[in-house]
Amino acid sequence: MINNLTAGIVITDGVGFRNFILSDFPEQLLNKFDKVCVYSCLPKSAYPATLAERFDIHELEIFREPQSSWFFRKVKEVAHLKAHAHKNFGIYDNLQTNRNKRLTPKGILTRVAFVIAELFNSENWILRWEKWQYQTFRNHPVTKAYRKLLQQTNPGFLFFTHQRPPFIAPMLEAAKQENIPTSAFIFSWDNLPSKGRMCGSFDGYVVWSSLMKQELLDFYPSIRSEQVFIGGTPQFEPYVMDVYVEPREKFFSRFGLNNSKPVVCYSCGDIGTSRNDELYIATLAQAIKKNEFDSEIQLLVRTSPAEGPERFSELARTYPFIVFNNPKWIYAREHHPEPWTQRIPTAQDILDLRSILQYCDVSINMCSTMSLDFMQFDKPVINPVFGKGDNGLYNDQRFLNYAHYERVVNSGAVSIVRNTNELIEAVKLSLTYPEKNTDERKALLNIQIGRPLKGTSEVIVAHLAKLGKR
Repeated sequence: MINNLTAGIVITDGVGFRNFILSDFPEQLLNKFDKVCVYSCLPKSAYPATLAERFDIHELEIFREPQSSWFFRKVKEVAHLKAHAHKNFGIYDNLQTNRNKRLTPKGILTRVAFVIAELFNSENWILRWEKWQYQTFRNHPVTKAYRKLLQQTNPGFLFFTHQRPPFIAPMLEAAKQENIPTSAFIFSWDNLPSKGRMCGSFDGYVVWSSLMKQELLDFYPSIRSEQVFIGGTPQFEPYVMDVYVEPREKFFSRFGLNNSKPVVCYSCGDIGTSRNDELYIATLAQAIKKNEFDSEIQLLVRTSPAEGPERFSELARTYPFIVFNNPKWIYAREHHPEPWTQRIPTAQDILDLRSILQYCDVSINMCSTMSLDFMQFDKPVINPVFGKGDNGLYNDQRFLNYAHYERVVNSGAVSIVRNTNELIEAVKLSLTYPEKNTDERKALLNIQIGRPLKGTSEVIVAHLAKLGKR
């Protein structure tokens, strides 16, 4: 136990809540520190009562970004994309997505940002844009309120559970003004090679693996190697926690599934990047109706926690034999500038997900992180990508060229299918020879995830304790 050092944890969104509240992280914090302060971008009511009794939870005032702040942030982000687009397809694709032809004030300012970023996109210029961005809210009432809160609670460090949301920037600025060490968790495998700039510059960074550390150093030349700590990821830690283990018979009974028949799980992305989900689900359902598989399979569809189940309502009516799992995430707060951040998972949903991963026989998803989730249980993974851009379908084949997923494709750990026949044959093969790509799956996980799942939170907390002593 470390005396007289308060751990400061910034829970930025529902994903941060899942990774650092519903994992073993809280227990490890309490084992290491006398006091833990949670600075929450979610309502205080979202936290379990048992945790609220042990942690000092502060609900942060919502920061609504002034236009001047938004503009400098946009220039910074576009400059970052411009600087790296030539060597990375994911960054290039994201750059094109950021273009705006609307005749609205933001549309016009976005085009101005593109012109500026075309000329001034070196790392030094990017850091200048960031400096000017932070000056726009240095004396903002929300920044002042955050600074006062930090003065009152006096944390030894601040650990941000997500590095990107723009609304956490004033908290980072307040910490800098108070000389409080800061660290950020790079929360997803695609954030560095395909997303925009981080919200700001932190004193330290926690990453999944050696691979992610190298990506961070490549995309952020101003960061030094000694600032980066390889901690693994709490995202997968619940899969080795006893509290989320459920007997097979109970899972099949709860979901209305037949324990003697194989289950294929299709897991959806959100509509922004996985627009062909309905097509893939309908293709599988039609094949089941026509008995095109060698065995009588069951289809379970898990929708994305980032959206509601509404777009699949027609499929549910047309194919009543599909079992839908709509993630049990609570929408915590209306009228937030970043609505996706306010979806909060429940412990029940993690139990549901873990059971799906353990007891389903085959995973099908469109190039999603769920590929890694299922690999934790050594399950065959199939990625359908029917869309080419010139065949009338949303172009999801382009995601195969994203750096993080190109590595998956080249590993041989997944089956890539581009049409109906390939999808049906891949399902048959996966059910007949589930162990076929076991070695490739294990090799990919060793590259993507830097530490064993068990003990992930303990390792990260031990690292944070050292940060607070500096």
